[in-house]
Amino acid sequence: MAPESRPAPAEFAVFDGDLDHDWLARYGSSAALAVDTEAMGLVHGRDRLCLVQICDDQDRVCCIRIARGQTEAPRLRELMEAEAIEKVFHFARFDVAALAEGLGIQVNPIFCTKVASRLGRTYSPRHGLKDVVQELVGIELDKQAQSSDWGRVEELSDQQLAYAANDVRYLLPARDRLQLMLEREERLELAQRCFRCIPVFSELDRQHFGSIFEHRS
Repeated sequence: MAPESRPAPAEFAVFDGDLDHDWLARYGSSAALAVDTEAMGLVHGRDRLCLVQICDDQDRVCCIRIARGQTEAPRLRELMEAEAIEKVFHFARFDVAALAEGLGIQVNPIFCTKVASRLGRTYSPRHGLKDVVQELVGIELDKQAQSSDWGRVEELSDQQLAYAANDVRYLLPARDRLQLMLEREERLELAQRCFRCIPVFSELDRQHFGSIFEHRS
């Protein structure tokens, strides 16, 4: 049975290529933003970035469609590189690499709910976005559109856009609960040090290095 439909975001917009100035100003006053990306696949350099989704704490969501061959998005870059705004991802390692590979964006600072879940929710083996959001926020995400053709950016279906929006709408409340858990277990400072390492791991992924920290020949 598919999860029940969620209420629509407070505001929702779709842009081609970049944010507009109005939405940049709205997001620019935020302390934290939830961010996600969709790509043609998981191999950086082969599988292009197709969509960037953003949500603030007022449930204002936008999806930015990235055209084939596009190499920059100046307003998005300004937002993602703003040091006063924390960018919250689930498995930031992939998204940070995708934004750097596709648009030359160096995201900073970062909070990763997957890393936070692994450090805080040690009682569970399930750290996917659906499991984290369901436990901590009480929302069941519909992941049916996860494996679909995101490259047809001009013709994305309502189901794809709804999936993309919902993947960011619950990241901020999940972050809040994970942060409290990490503080309680005295692991927040360790998590923050992990977050600062993410751009390095993302760069290694972009250059297709394997697990260089493992002890093996």
